Amino acid sequence: MDALAAEREQQGWDVVIARAGNTAPTAPAERDDDRFGPSFTIPDNDAEEFAEAFERGDYPLYEVYRETVDDNVFLVVEYRDPDAETVIMIAGQYRLRDAPGMAQAAIDEDVIYTRVRTLDGTVLGSFQHDDYEKFVPDIERVANWHGDGTED
Repeated sequence: MDALAAEREQQGWDVVIARAGNTAPTAPAERDDDRFGPSFTIPDNDAEEFAEAFERGDYPLYEVYRETVDDNVFLVVEYRDPDAETVIMIAGQYRLRDAPGMAQAAIDEDVIYTRVRTLDGTVLGSFQHDDYEKFVPDIERVANWHGDGTED
């Protein structure tokens, strides 16, 4: 993420980065609303800068950089707004065994959301993504995942 952020800064973008202390792949039943997908909890010292950047742009472009190692998904989501010349990058990690509900909801609704919040639950921003396979490339397999690592 740091190398990509430096590259974007050299290209003239205003870059805001945050490292999530926790990333939860949430399903609809786990929320007070209908949003489901990766939920990033960022530290309070990143919250103000994120919130300011979120408010000044629409972020129509995004890219997901991810790697799966065993049961762990490591990802960086890059949100870009060319009009605001701003990039937000968030790094996180979650376990695949926690993602079946999120994956099934993405298949059912043909969309996925990301949410950024603080430890006390304050939502700083939410993004809608039509290409959920960027977040979960093998989504059918993940949707059918069982706690023991087997699938249907």
